[in-house]
Amino acid sequence: AQLVESGGGLVQAGGSLRLSCTATANILSFSVLSWHRQVPGKQRELVARFRSGGGSEYADFVKGRFTISREVAENSLVLQMNSLKPEDTAVYTCSAVLLAIEGRVDFWGQGTQVTVSS
Repeated sequence: AQLVESGGGLVQAGGSLRLSCTATANILSFSVLSWHRQVPGKQRELVARFRSGGGSEYADFVKGRFTISREVAENSLVLQMNSLKPEDTAVYTCSAVLLAIEGRVDFWGQGTQVTVSS
């Protein structure tokens, strides 16, 4: 399976962006779907996670501003980002976990750049 992110771009502080992570496999087949971000020179950090069994979790720095959802009709994982701040500038990457008979398989997208200007 492949994951392809879209929706990144340049936005002013306080603005919004909607990131999509479209899968080539059925999005319902993944047990865990996540968004991460990374700034050059820093470690990648988890932004938000969606569990197919129910429940989502968010990093403290995005709580109340970002919303993660699985959009079955689009076969996508979506990250709605509101009230963006310059410190949200990063490459955002999605990942997915497939629990197969052979074991756990992780998939990663290539990432999409988000730049928030002050």
